[in-house]
Amino acid sequence: NPVTLSVVLTSLALGTIFTVSSSHWFLAWMGLEINTLAIIPIMTQHKHPRAIEASTKYFLTQAAASALLLFSSLNNAWLTGEWSIMDLTNPLSCATMTVAICMKLGLAPFHFWLPEVLQGINLTTGLILSTWQKLAPMAILYQIAPTLNTPLLLALGLVSTLVGGWSGLNQTQLRKIMAFSSIAHLGWMVSILPFSPQLMILNLTIYLIMTSTMFLMLKTISSTKISSLATSWSKTPTTTALSLLTLLSLGGLPPLSGFVPKWFILQELTNQNTTILATTLALSALLSLFFYLRLTYI
Repeated sequence: NPVTLSVVLTSLALGTIFTVSSSHWFLAWMGLEINTLAIIPIMTQHKHPRAIEASTKYFLTQAAASALLLFSSLNNAWLTGEWSIMDLTNPLSCATMTVAICMKLGLAPFHFWLPEVLQGINLTTGLILSTWQKLAPMAILYQIAPTLNTPLLLALGLVSTLVGGWSGLNQTQLRKIMAFSSIAHLGWMVSILPFSPQLMILNLTIYLIMTSTMFLMLKTISSTKISSLATSWSKTPTTTALSLLTLLSLGGLPPLSGFVPKWFILQELTNQNTTILATTLALSALLSLFFYLRLTYI
């Protein structure tokens, strides 16, 4: 129904806009809830058991994360009397808020829902889930970055890049590969957030552009598995070649655009005397680059 679809898409847009533009915790929570409830009908529009299972997993995870976020903000307001997003000062609230947003984004070790959900939905909904749905939680993270626990964020970022690279190695489904790619990229963003939020915004922007390009190309050539991607060369050679370039850019291979944020992040981390973290992140990027190169060779 076009009317229903327009209402759902408007709610999806408004939920993110509410969260991004709010300075009050309750309004931010309300925007996230609207966002979650609006995407469930889009995920279940195809009456398939996999789609229903994916939407159920997504709903339960997002509901738990939203409840934890509301608990964190209530606890902070109870102890400090402040509802402003910028005034998150209680250490317990900071820790629980970090966990809540990591659950919403799909950062490791709270990432288990993301590959399963992406695998159960179509490419268009997967595009929305991988791009638009990341904006609201990342906006909250950007605002509360100065008050968050830096060692916790660095640990989450490091684990996410390692899990994203390691788990994507043995995958044959392109949507699961894109899910683990998303986990790895989010790990890079969280790692640089305490030191340079502007670099996080740059990385997020390039990630959104590349992921949107990849999903739209996969939709154009109707590929969801490595085998179907291998046979698409004879049908659409130009689109397939561009999709391979996009994959290499996602992996961060110079001189493509995906290399720029990784280069800047490694430089900034080295300047902050976290050379071991920078080295580990660079090595974990090689894992991701391996399965992108494997797709390219195929």
